[in-house]
Order: sequence, then structure tokens, then C-alpha cells
Amino acid sequence: MNTKVVKFGGTSLADAEQFKKVAGIIKSDPERRFVIPSAPGTRFSDDIKITDMLYKTYELASKNEDITEIFEKIKERYNDIIKELALDMSLDIEFAKIKNGIINKAGRDYTASRGEYLSGLILSNYIGFPFIDAAEVVFFSNNGTFDAELTNSVMRKKLREYDNAVIPGFYGVMPNGTIKTFSRGGSDVTGSIVARAAEASLYENWKEVSGFLMADPRIVKDPKPMDIITYREMRELSYMGAQVLHEDSIFPVKVAKIPINIKNTNDPSVKGTFIVHHTDAVSENIITGIAGRKSFVVITLEKDMMNSEIGFVKRVLEVFEKYNINFEHLPTGIDTLSIIINEQDGETYKDVLFKELQAAANPDSIEYQKSLSLIAVVGRGMIRTKGTAARVFRAIAEADVNVRMIDQGSSELNIIIGVNDNDFEKAMQAIYNAFA
Repeated sequence: MNTKVVKFGGTSLADAEQFKKVAGIIKSDPERRFVIPSAPGTRFSDDIKITDMLYKTYELASKNEDITEIFEKIKERYNDIIKELALDMSLDIEFAKIKNGIINKAGRDYTASRGEYLSGLILSNYIGFPFIDAAEVVFFSNNGTFDAELTNSVMRKKLREYDNAVIPGFYGVMPNGTIKTFSRGGSDVTGSIVARAAEASLYENWKEVSGFLMADPRIVKDPKPMDIITYREMRELSYMGAQVLHEDSIFPVKVAKIPINIKNTNDPSVKGTFIVHHTDAVSENIITGIAGRKSFVVITLEKDMMNSEIGFVKRVLEVFEKYNINFEHLPTGIDTLSIIINEQDGETYKDVLFKELQAAANPDSIEYQKSLSLIAVVGRGMIRTKGTAARVFRAIAEADVNVRMIDQGSSELNIIIGVNDNDFEKAMQAIYNAFA
């Protein structure tokens, strides 16, 4: 029998009715053997996610303030789910342990992780699957990085002991036994890790959307869904702001060449989007998707004969490395080099960067521009289709948007366009209209 690993997002587990839908989906297919739940998300527009409530609880406790009121609301949320599911279980002992841990400074990661932990206990009880604490099978190194190989080895051995199991997402354990979380959205990562360890035939990621859309629906009205997308395209789009899937969740399944299927908990009959290692299929739209982010700065160095000066780029990048600043893109010309970084880093370190870049590289000039948005146009079909770039720039020009930067990846999988922040939405819509 094939094995499917299924992960459910916070909206999919927001209340008892959603738990019932999730249980129905799991039970409808015996191949859905391993389940990764998130903490309960929002039930309505003004609702608060459990994870956000837990972070607030941590903040209060760190200031030695009373957490009773907010912690009671967290308890009430879980107890309402238990009551409405008619479960014969109590989390009172767990609540007491968690509250005591928060008060006694168990840490921010421990506090945040308890949302998934409690959600997993409830789901395990409701569907009758054994519960495996992620702290037993997901490991981080002393420096806080995820230990992929140790995790894969231990988890694979553990999963072979079970026909089915619920493993909460978002967290693991440090060598000293303390809880460590992935970044927000990290349950996607856990699902991918479990899929690799289980040697799954498919990793189903259930959300509140019917697959991956060509563009952000908050910016572009009614964007088309995508039937199929490659890992590389997904990685590019996720990094540039597409929020359907955590960008780091690609790597474990990519190693094992396990496809991902993005599905809708509230409309399970829809096929959704498949994310695969490779496909020869090309979208009729040529491009796969559009994504972008605001608030970057461009630092441009100009120097005559820069291209013939050995070590010039190395010396420049060492300045940014010194202050632990990542660069987003590095467009170059014969005598110019532009470094695009996060605007927050730019504003924080502007003066010292100018001083040290001058000393390290002795450029003829340094220019600093902020309020830049980056838009990625991504698609495997772009490589074999003439005129794609022309269509992109024609659409932007007709929308009366000025292009501040152009950078095409060496793989020809994407084109990065830089525009002013106040032109971001207009440019996104224009590009979408040109291809949809």
C-alpha cells in the first residue's frame, strides 16, 4: 500500500467543525497514514490564532505579568473543540504543565509549540491514531539549525513501528532537550520531513485554498489556479512572497522526489496543485506564477575597470557578511555592482556600510536608493518561448510603471523586476493581465 503524509493548516483545524472535516478526509483514504496538524487558526475575520495568543502569553510572562486571562482563553478554545467533538478526554494536566512552564521561563519556542502539541493530542484522540511527539523525532543542532539526517534516521525507524500516527508540526528539540521551533508556517516543513522519512508516495498539504494561484489574490483579482508546478518554481515563488507553502518545506521532499499536492479542506473534491520534481508540461499561460515583496534598498557601487579588478566583488560582499546582512540580488554591469538588501537592514547599517565599502573597494561613487519592490515572473515555459520578456516589459510600460531594475536568472526560469513600492500592485496586475 502506498503511504500519503497529510498536513493540515491552522484554518483547517480552527474549530470542531473543521476537525470533523479533517477526520473525514483522513478516514476516506487508508493511504493517509501519517498526519501533521497545525495549531488552530482563525475562525472569522477578527479572530486570533492560537499561536499568536501563545506568543502574547510568553511576552506577558517574560515581563512577570499575569497570564491568567489570556491562558484561560486558550484553554477555552481547546476545551470547546473537545466538548463539541464529544471526546472523553481532558487536557487539564497538560494545561497545568504548560502554564507552569511559561511562568518559569521555559522559552518562547516552547510556548509557541504548545499550540501544535495540544492540537495533535486532540486529533489523535478523535481519529484513533497514535500520537508521536515531534520532540522525539525532529532534531536541531547546537547552533539552532535543523539536523536533517539525524531526524530522517530516527523518524524513519520510529514510523516503521506504526501503521498510522499523528505528529504535531512546527517544532523539534535541541541537543540539551529544549524545544526549538521552525519559523512561522513551519508545520509545512514538518510535513515534508515526515513525508521523506515515511518514503511517502505523496505529501498532501491541506489548506483553505484550492491549490496554488498564479498571483496573490489580495493584489490580483481572481487569479487562476495552477495544475502543476516544479519544486524549483515553487521555491522561487515562495521566496518572493507567495504564501501558500513555507519555502523551506520543499527541500526534504525534493531530495526524495516526492510530489506535493496542495488541497482545500473545505472543498476536497478539487484536484488542487501538484508540485513535482520535473514535468514536461507547459502552462498555456507560459508563465507559472508571479510573486513579489516590497521594501528593499539598492546600494550601487560604480568604479572604472571594476570588471578587471580581481577580488572586487569578494571584498564588497565581505562587508555585508560582517554585519550578517543577506543580499537578495546582485545585478552587475561592466563598471557597476548593485547589492539589493532588505530595507530594514539598509536603514540600520547605511552609514557604516558606506564607510566600510569605501575602505574595502574604493569605488568612484556609492548610490543608495530605497522603497524598491521586487517582482518575480517565474515559469519553466519561458525558456522555450520567444518574446516573454518583451511581453512583461510592454505590460509594465503600458501601466505607466517605471522599471528600476532588471535581473534574469541564469537558468532563465525567472525574471526579476524592480519597481517603486507605490507601483507594486499596479505592476503585478499588469503583468498578470498580460499572461492570464
